[in-house]
Amino acid sequence: MSSDQASNGQASSVRRAGSTTASDADGDGAPRRRRRRARRTPRAGAGRRRPTTLGVSVTVAVLCGALALALPAPFVTEAPGPTFNTVGSVDGRRLISVDGRPTYPTTGDLDLTTVYVKGGPNGPLNAVDAFGAWLDPTRSVAPTELLYPPDLTTQELEQSNTVAMTNSQQDAIAAALTYEKIPFTRTLTVARVVDGTPASGRLRDGDVLEKVGGRTVNGIDDVRGAVADAAGKPLRLQVRNAGANRTVSITPARGQGGSWQLGVALAATYRFPFAVSIGLDNVGGPSAGMMFALGIIDTITPGALTGGKHIAGTGTISADGTVGPIGGIAQKMQGARDEGAGLFLAPGANCSDVVGHVPGGLTVVRVDTLDGAVRAVRTAASGGDLGALPRCG
Repeated sequence: MSSDQASNGQASSVRRAGSTTASDADGDGAPRRRRRRARRTPRAGAGRRRPTTLGVSVTVAVLCGALALALPAPFVTEAPGPTFNTVGSVDGRRLISVDGRPTYPTTGDLDLTTVYVKGGPNGPLNAVDAFGAWLDPTRSVAPTELLYPPDLTTQELEQSNTVAMTNSQQDAIAAALTYEKIPFTRTLTVARVVDGTPASGRLRDGDVLEKVGGRTVNGIDDVRGAVADAAGKPLRLQVRNAGANRTVSITPARGQGGSWQLGVALAATYRFPFAVSIGLDNVGGPSAGMMFALGIIDTITPGALTGGKHIAGTGTISADGTVGPIGGIAQKMQGARDEGAGLFLAPGANCSDVVGHVPGGLTVVRVDTLDGAVRAVRTAASGGDLGALPRCG
């Protein structure tokens, strides 16, 4: 708009200056009649060329503005996504299926929540989209570099989200079985050895850790504890790979955070006493872990965990039941409320993002562990006092 106003103002000024100049040219002793005739008769063509020039200027300005609005914007937007009932069905099939153990019918909803993300490696975002999200209180806008590495591709992001979803499902099964005190086996495998670290040249990808510092390895805490106790002294590890066992000695080194480290990335592999499958396509990331765990518990135990209530939530889960933070919680709370949930389970680590963003009619309870999440659901199911449960703020 300001370009058009500037063009109109300039054209008006030029026309006034042209008339005055014609009059002044005859100013030295010219007859009054000639001066009046000069004022009435503009120079040939003067009144035709300016509007044409103005029209071209306006057209160019409009085209440049449209082009700027269509160009990709260096931002990412988040909007409320769909919810999925973990004890319900998706496209005609149960979201959680169990084989090899009795299951029980249930009622109510235990919704996992999602976020629509646009921009960066998720797909193009133009200035109109970014500005619209900025005006919409249910959406958020953030610079791309705050959320993603600069060279991350769409394919790499999809692969990362798929791996995170698969791992969260396995951790959710482990957490649910741990809560129900159902035994299972777990192994830790070397997924990657970091070059230039103490483990480089001593451990290999695919090594299964059997013992570390004399401790039998049942989980990551066993490894961390042994490495911390070694405090920079040589540490003996018994590993297995392709059926062959070997013993290696590694001296931990301090990492950037000051803790003792070996220099490996470890992946947990579980062997459960029965099969659990989770059928959810086109959703990635680890943030549904807690709700998966609740859905599994509800599926393998008698009665309806929710008491028929509509409950939603979000949060990562670890095998020991620790609930971790996620992104886009404001949009997830809005999506849950839009679908009719009355209670929302939020990770304690996200409380700063919860305060001030809770939709009307939604009660939000803080949870830090799977035990706390089950307690909150059961309190809601029995009609208990939700006000007595932990809150954010």
